[in-house]
Amino acid sequence: MTSSTQGLHHITAICGDPAENRQFFVDVLGLRLVKKTVNFDDPGTYHLYYGDELGRPGSALTFFAFAGAPRGQPGLGAALEIAFAVPAHAMDFWQMRLADHGIQTRRERRLGEQALCFEGPHGNRLALVACDWAARMPAWAGAPVADEYAIRGFHGVTLALAELEPSAAVLEQVLGFQRIAHEGDRLRLRAADGDGPGSVVDLHIDPAFASAREGVGSIHHVAFRARDTAHQLELRERLAGHGLHATPQIDRQYFQSVYFREPGGVLFEIATDGPGFTVDEPAHELGSSLKLPPQYEPRRELIEKALLDF
Repeated sequence: MTSSTQGLHHITAICGDPAENRQFFVDVLGLRLVKKTVNFDDPGTYHLYYGDELGRPGSALTFFAFAGAPRGQPGLGAALEIAFAVPAHAMDFWQMRLADHGIQTRRERRLGEQALCFEGPHGNRLALVACDWAARMPAWAGAPVADEYAIRGFHGVTLALAELEPSAAVLEQVLGFQRIAHEGDRLRLRAADGDGPGSVVDLHIDPAFASAREGVGSIHHVAFRARDTAHQLELRERLAGHGLHATPQIDRQYFQSVYFREPGGVLFEIATDGPGFTVDEPAHELGSSLKLPPQYEPRRELIEKALLDF
């Protein structure tokens, strides 16, 4: 299918205190803060981007920071868990490292893979999954974690749904994912290009789940890759043919975005691979200063005063 996506582009979640968020994802998990900017729709709120050395598609985890906001409620109509890929030999290392930081973990074997499950500082459900391909991927040289153990982008994401087929049909017929495994109440789909960062979407089916409530610790949306704007429009056209309404293309400075809700209620985005995070600062300076969208630059002084310094 010519319009297939290569998998996940980024995942956006909600956190509380931005300093606590940065400390955990950089100092503990070893991701790089690649962009410190603001929410396009609320410039008094940070939008923080983490990822590999350049925040490449398939590695970018982003957060809207709402300090003092209430906790969210995981449940139907939202993504449930974010999973990162680590080399297959790294599980003992990570279990000890997280324990050293006071984080309780739980080991699971699901769909033939070892997963280490835990919660982030704001209640985000996270997992590290042992992947054979991860050791072949480069690690960020500046990470506080040795290369041999470091996170190599996303493994995938789990969605909480009441029904299987309507959501699976969108992933298969619009985005080009393929069913590869089924175990209990979990169906796994993989991007058509196969193994690699962000290639997995798991559908966790349980009609008894309560509905999700957005707040600190919840996942706001899941974004899938488009090669460029032409590919993005092709995917948007496929959505329309599937009876789904999508927004027009929206300029997010580091990529172009199209948003839609899949049948189970999860907010999806299709984001272009480029231009990327080096469009407004060089690679060696990524994340080192506050970057504002051009429309907010004249208000920089007021915006900086409104933001928590960290």
